[in-house]
Amino acid sequence: METFLFQASIYLAAAVIAVPIAARLGLGSVLGYLAAGIIIGPVLGLVGSETKDLQHVAEFGVVMMLFLIGLELDPRALWAMRHKLVGLGGAQILFTTLVLMVAALALDRSWNEAIAIGLALSLSSTAIVLQTLSEKGLMQTGGGRSAFSVLLTQDIAVIPILAVLPLLAVGIPIQISANGALVREGEAHGDDHHGMTLSLVDGLPGWGVTLVTIGAIAFVILAGVYLTRPVFRYIHAARLREMYTALALMIVVGISFLMMLVGLSPALGAFLAGVVLANSEFRHELESDLEPFKGLFLGLFFITVGAGIDYRAFLRDPLDLIGLAVLVMLAKGLVLYCLGKIFKLKGRDQWLFTLGLAQAGEFGFVLISFSLSQNVIPADLAQKMLLVIALSMLITPLLFIAYEMLSRRMADHGPQHEPDEIDEEGPVIIAGIGRFGQIVNRLVQASGFNTVVLDHDMETIQLMRRFGFKGFLGDPTRPELLKAAGLGTARVLVVALDDPDAAIRLVAYARRERSDLHIIARARDRNHVYRLYRAGADDIVREMFDGSLRAGRYVLENMGLSEYEAAEAERTFYAHDRYAVRELAELWEPDIPASENAAYIARSQELEKELELALLNRETETDKKSA
Repeated sequence: METFLFQASIYLAAAVIAVPIAARLGLGSVLGYLAAGIIIGPVLGLVGSETKDLQHVAEFGVVMMLFLIGLELDPRALWAMRHKLVGLGGAQILFTTLVLMVAALALDRSWNEAIAIGLALSLSSTAIVLQTLSEKGLMQTGGGRSAFSVLLTQDIAVIPILAVLPLLAVGIPIQISANGALVREGEAHGDDHHGMTLSLVDGLPGWGVTLVTIGAIAFVILAGVYLTRPVFRYIHAARLREMYTALALMIVVGISFLMMLVGLSPALGAFLAGVVLANSEFRHELESDLEPFKGLFLGLFFITVGAGIDYRAFLRDPLDLIGLAVLVMLAKGLVLYCLGKIFKLKGRDQWLFTLGLAQAGEFGFVLISFSLSQNVIPADLAQKMLLVIALSMLITPLLFIAYEMLSRRMADHGPQHEPDEIDEEGPVIIAGIGRFGQIVNRLVQASGFNTVVLDHDMETIQLMRRFGFKGFLGDPTRPELLKAAGLGTARVLVVALDDPDAAIRLVAYARRERSDLHIIARARDRNHVYRLYRAGADDIVREMFDGSLRAGRYVLENMGLSEYEAAEAERTFYAHDRYAVRELAELWEPDIPASENAAYIARSQELEKELELALLNRETETDKKSA
């Protein structure tokens, strides 16, 4: 017990120290966890042989992550991804395997060893990639969705790969019932920690394996549809918060165990269960209960990867191993880049897809170890491949940093498409058609006035066109595009750009060109309001201001004020805030923080007292009218 508590303290302390440092340096949590594992393992030697045992437990982080991702996916969304799953994911595995197989043959490896190496290294790291995409908010980008499709295909492909690998062992009896999940329990030599193997498909003919597998999947689907509601109601009756957490863990662990029994990937089974439960009313409850465990287990998994590196084997030939890892990533990156071109990924999406999936992954550990246990590859090659996989995973966070640098440079270079030829003018020009600009455009057009919409994002313009709204692709800050859109004759310019600096430039230019033009601008915050005011905007709308006012009015109504009284308070606040902004704009200095501007602070305090007095006078007048 003392040894376990000591080891647990070591792992947790390493994570608590290393991860915040890595996050503060902008390196991401994954690199922090990997670095923590390297420090407590190969560097300091604080953890020993129990790392592999702990890694099996930590792999539940990957299982939980896929379950939570499944909860985010409607089955219809999964069906919509079928072309990427089969086309993009299948092509990635096939072509990467072929390229790496040819490279292995060129290094004088036998054909069966080359195939095993190609299959194992073709799979990427689900844990690292999905964690980093979620952490950096890249999951919903085109590159992020494509990467997820490939990772999901790879997880599915592990099952047939495990069935194929025994065929590569010449003279070894074919064992179709080889259980991938149970092999993982024994890692390199197929040993079982419990002294026995348990599988429902052992000894069954091929058709029997198929029937048991289909039955297990059907059970997961039917249980998710019909059993979850009564079970949750039963748990709810206990009124104990921890029971919800216990039920969420039971679902994930139980499904994982069932999938292992029938020879399927636990992560794939958990993902399927998540998709089934995506439309249930318990989805958010499950997410909130499992999220902390997912993060903890994933972090533990990354630490064990770092701690499990055999540094002695690495130090015997470090340049060779690093070179092999880099060559593997270059080969995978080349295949991914070409596939991105074929599937029409562009710009940042293509680089995210290429750099994000260039590493080998945790399933590579499984396949290499299984290949060793089946006598497909020798022990020395297996050891080298395991180190190459680990090194590629260590390099991956650096590739995401490289992607961020490329992404910033691409953003600086402006639009990637040629601007449209603007063939019409209108009395209203709307620059930027995001959420804000869309509502303005719909209201104005529905009221019978023509608008000319400009936006630099191709996907946004194409989406508008699919819904029947006309828009032109181009940078709204470019003078020639504004003039073509009718800046010389327009009556109103609406500036709804996401980039605050671009909005300032556009307002200032339009005001210089047309002193009589009415400019309505969207502002991000109060400082942006002041800058737009100085640039020449007539009406400035803060993003959250009107919505916040309406929410405040609802609060007043529910605190006992009548609808009229609450509306009057809202109107008074609105009028006073517009007056206050104009007053404070004269005192605001762009080079001095507001907290250090004494005149600004003093006037702000005076205006706040004036607001309180105005609201108090309004209440007094309302009371007199009521009397």
